[in-house]
Amino acid sequence: MEIRQLKFSIIVVCLNPGEKLQETIDSIKGQTYCNYEIIVKDGLSTDGSVEALTPNDKIKIFREKDVSIYDAMNQAVGYAKGDYAIFLNCGDKFFHTKVLEEVMGHIHYFREQKPDEIPDELSDKSPDIVYGNIYNDRIGSMIQSAPVITPFTCYRNVPCHQTCFYSLRMFMERGYHTKYVVRGDYEHFLWCYFQKKANIISIPVTVSSYEGGGFSETKENRERSKREHHEIVALYLTKGQLFKFRTILFLSMAPLRKKIAESKQLSGLYNTCKKMIYKRKGIQ
Repeated sequence: MEIRQLKFSIIVVCLNPGEKLQETIDSIKGQTYCNYEIIVKDGLSTDGSVEALTPNDKIKIFREKDVSIYDAMNQAVGYAKGDYAIFLNCGDKFFHTKVLEEVMGHIHYFREQKPDEIPDELSDKSPDIVYGNIYNDRIGSMIQSAPVITPFTCYRNVPCHQTCFYSLRMFMERGYHTKYVVRGDYEHFLWCYFQKKANIISIPVTVSSYEGGGFSETKENRERSKREHHEIVALYLTKGQLFKFRTILFLSMAPLRKKIAESKQLSGLYNTCKKMIYKRKGIQ
């Protein structure tokens, strides 16, 4: 059987990103695992940041107009040639230099292959989505992702796109729904889970760090996020599930726990407790 190394497509979309673009690119270039491509999809920036990059066999730059971040992501996926893709925003960074190496090792473990080789064609046993944890620079804490995806997980909190490695086949039928300004990646994750019955696995790797306080966290977009969330969950969950999950969140004081999770002083302790709870339940 012909074998080859697993290839990652790291997608970075941007519009006048300034120095943050180079910071993200440098983080990718520092990876110990080198079979990757960087897809920079620029929405016609005018700040000179993209011109500062030099295209080569690793860095591919595409400059064309887009109407939104999810439109830009869809365009970028069309250029990707890897087996798995991850989307990093400008300013996001891989958490350490061995992230890709570790992710590849976990994928091979689940596929029961040799640690450095995979068949030329991905098998049906290959994970469709692989995700880990993420570090929030703003609050200085690692955010523990739910180790198992369930309908309740989908309602409450799916992994951030900066920590998800998607098999490119998850985008062959459709990409992000561009009607959603803030929650396009959330809707697509639910589509993968409910409609495509995706094989989604969690790995004990902190994948990336992100700044926080970005586009989706402005006051206006927080309100938009709530509206989009309400619309999206109604597409994929039953009325009975929605009632049950909303009741659980109300009784478990979810708004208070969210404030604690976003606190610089308390977030570390909160996420440590989450990790311990998941471990005691035997799901990590």
